[in-house]
Amino acid sequence: MPAGSNQKRERQYEHVKESAKQRGEPTKRAEEIAARTVNKQRARSGESRTASRSSVRDPKSASQRGGSRSHEGAQGPTKDQLYNEARQKNIKGRSTMTKAQLARAVGR
Repeated sequence: MPAGSNQKRERQYEHVKESAKQRGEPTKRAEEIAARTVNKQRARSGESRTASRSSVRDPKSASQRGGSRSHEGAQGPTKDQLYNEARQKNIKGRSTMTKAQLARAVGR
């Protein structure tokens, strides 16, 4: 559980972790899913110091989106997703790239 979280987030973490385990996820993967879910909710509600653009600017919560970001749509991943991937790969000049340029840079 992330430092500085409250009891509500701890309960949410345990609930998500148990749900993932019941679906057959290994313990380590279930913990990762739970941590990511809780961190995103903390970012959306302003409880965390840092947050990614997609965490804060998404028009809907993850449960409401229902797979609309599954990378299988006609347009593929969003520009924010490509940007985050480029940032993880430490690609220079990513902030000025278009979606198409980001896709080429990350190898999509």
